[in-house]
Amino acid sequence: MKPMRLTSAQDVPAGADWLYELKYDGFRVILVWEKDEIHLESRAGKRLNEQFPEVMDACERLKESLAPLLPLTLDGELVFLLSEQQSDFAKVQQRGRLKCKKTIQMQAERFPCHFLAFDLLRFKGKPLVHLPLIDRKEALKKVFQTAQLPPSIQLTHPSLLQIIKTERHAEYAKELMTTYLAEGLVAKKKTSQWQDNIRSKEWLKIKNWRYVSVIVTRFNQDNGYFQGCLYHETALKEVVQFKHGFSKEEAQTLRALFQTKGHLTGASQYELPPSIVASIACISFDGSALREPRFSSFLLDEDPATCTFQHMLKQLYPLPAIIDVTHPEKPIVPLLHITKEDYLLYLRQAAPYLLPFLRERRLTLIRFPHGIGGESFYQKSTPDYAPDFVEIDQAHDISYTVCNDPNTLLWLGNQLAMEFHIPFETRDTDRPVDIVFDLDPPSVKEFHLAVEAAKRIKAILDGLFLTAFIKTSGGKGLQVYIPLKKNAFTYEETRQFTAFICQFLCEQSPELFTLERLKKKRGNRLYLDYLQHDAGKTIIAPYSPRGNELGLVATPIEWDELNGEEFHPSLFTMPAVIERLKEKGDPFRPIRYHVNDAAFRQVLHQLQDIFPAHIMDIRGH
Repeated sequence: MKPMRLTSAQDVPAGADWLYELKYDGFRVILVWEKDEIHLESRAGKRLNEQFPEVMDACERLKESLAPLLPLTLDGELVFLLSEQQSDFAKVQQRGRLKCKKTIQMQAERFPCHFLAFDLLRFKGKPLVHLPLIDRKEALKKVFQTAQLPPSIQLTHPSLLQIIKTERHAEYAKELMTTYLAEGLVAKKKTSQWQDNIRSKEWLKIKNWRYVSVIVTRFNQDNGYFQGCLYHETALKEVVQFKHGFSKEEAQTLRALFQTKGHLTGASQYELPPSIVASIACISFDGSALREPRFSSFLLDEDPATCTFQHMLKQLYPLPAIIDVTHPEKPIVPLLHITKEDYLLYLRQAAPYLLPFLRERRLTLIRFPHGIGGESFYQKSTPDYAPDFVEIDQAHDISYTVCNDPNTLLWLGNQLAMEFHIPFETRDTDRPVDIVFDLDPPSVKEFHLAVEAAKRIKAILDGLFLTAFIKTSGGKGLQVYIPLKKNAFTYEETRQFTAFICQFLCEQSPELFTLERLKKKRGNRLYLDYLQHDAGKTIIAPYSPRGNELGLVATPIEWDELNGEEFHPSLFTMPAVIERLKEKGDPFRPIRYHVNDAAFRQVLHQLQDIFPAHIMDIRGH
């Protein structure tokens, strides 16, 4: 069985006869689920079980709940999700090439992939391929309901088997595609049947093209390909080879130019100095080359010197049309030569990692209208001139901004909000969803004290069977996170715990740590601020920049990084964090669904039983 194929289209068809799905960039696969065997089949018929062990494990965990429905066959996509709307093909492609089991397992842990189902081809062993798509979709929903899986992609859910949501309105689907930088859209006729290995006009794919300006420097006469380059640092770097998309006249003109004006460097390869600029349509950049490149147009008035790697990134991560950027060249972080346009690019790239922590929280912002080094001010109340798409939540006589989407995030960035501070609770509860220990040394010179405190806290938490995560503060300290089950614990309960841990550390090493709130009395000791974890208080959001001279980012890290000799807060600049995410992934990814419930409840019982008087003393400290 080979997947039904899609027909390319330029425009999204409209009308009640069509259904729409976001297109995710990954490997198209058929999931064949027999009663005694499960396997993933690629479009070419290759089995992918060994390359994606985490997906196989996810299936095994669902075996019992789905046993009454077997055998099943599902059509879908293997992807590495950046967000609920966007995936990264490079991570899936890299995995597909691996052979070493140990390396595959390491990648599965760092970059776990999902199987996203969009069609059901067999149910209880009975073929469904001749049913209308809309009926197959309903049957697929029932399968996921039986397995108690969410009805759409939810990264807060731990399952790596999820279902692609179907949209019924073309304009809304297009808006999702462009806002979240999805690979494209798929439009499917409601009545379409599933056809083995057939390219159907009842299933259409519409790409979300991005347009990159490149310098055309070479032409290979043998294969007809042109080479496009960009300036990266001081040298030209090849980023694309292309031959499609030309009209007949355009192709002839460009070939003739190389053959008559170019320098022959081999038997069939011609070169020209940087002079010709072309716009290339593509869907992404995989780290070495533009993907699915097509010639779009000549840019006769464009200076080749403007075709830089940084400019390519801005074209690959375009801002939504709804964002009207003012003063893009304004210096924001002068020491790193980061402009406002660069800062907005950071937010665009970091959005999949930052937004989950801003979602449904009342924001406190710090704005730097003239960039870092100039004046700054706190902003809790949303200004009157905020556009209609900015969501507002009224609480305590304050009209807080709620940032649930890239449009709001980028609008705030354009207002030069550079610090995003979030409460410990979401707006629909008065209870914390996490505990955070803020480890605050007197200066960056004493950063080693934060490292020492973090290690000691980790040892305690491990002994209590509590899972914790850690990030830099973006300044001179570190912050330790313990995710909690929503609505499970009060601030009074979490205060008992944080106060006890902080008091214990101070009793063990009073020369290193202190609970003293007055800075002048702390000396060179690290301040353990358990009072900051309370209703109405805030903490800097993961992946938010800070307003210090390097615009450092509050960056999630792995625990073993604390042991690195060169580990230091100054490493985490905005450009470095984006590269780090590509290389190392997001250490806070599991925090979305990994909560401490039973173990933390047990700890509270122990504290209340063994140390009731001690805790009361701390709470009154």
